[in-house]
Amino acid sequence: MQVINSHKRIIHQPKEKVSELFKTLATTEDQVWPYNNWPAMRFKNGLRVGSRGGHGRIRYTIIEFQSGSRIKFEFTKPEGFNGTHELSIKGISDNTSEIAHSITMHTTIKASFLWVFVIRWLHDALIEDAFDNVENYFSEEKKKTKYNLLVSLLRAFYKRKPFQTKLV
Repeated sequence: MQVINSHKRIIHQPKEKVSELFKTLATTEDQVWPYNNWPAMRFKNGLRVGSRGGHGRIRYTIIEFQSGSRIKFEFTKPEGFNGTHELSIKGISDNTSEIAHSITMHTTIKASFLWVFVIRWLHDALIEDAFDNVENYFSEEKKKTKYNLLVSLLRAFYKRKPFQTKLV
């Protein structure tokens, strides 16, 4: 199955400020990733091309990295996820930026089932939580995207099972 999944959000800040925030990604000072509600993003050798890591049961390798603009990952797990995902920041005007996350992959039959019925829903909620973190960093009025019923049920189920945290 061909999967294309995109999320975008406008942030009313210049690209330079948003880029500074994204430099904290996957560090102990992470201001982007919603690690308080989701498995933390970690990389064995930090944010650099070739570094392996992931979050929870999802594993990937950094294949492109432009500090302050874009990071692209290639999936290594789960099995059958053949493709990439990318996080980027684009300046729209002097005081406005767009943050984006996209997945482009082909999945095997088993991985398609996993994507359609489980991971897609959790992934979409996680990315919206991350984008909320970015928006909230620059705003007094805090945004919190509400989970739908399926996401709430899946999160309750997976909280009972430990997530893999060791980097390979």
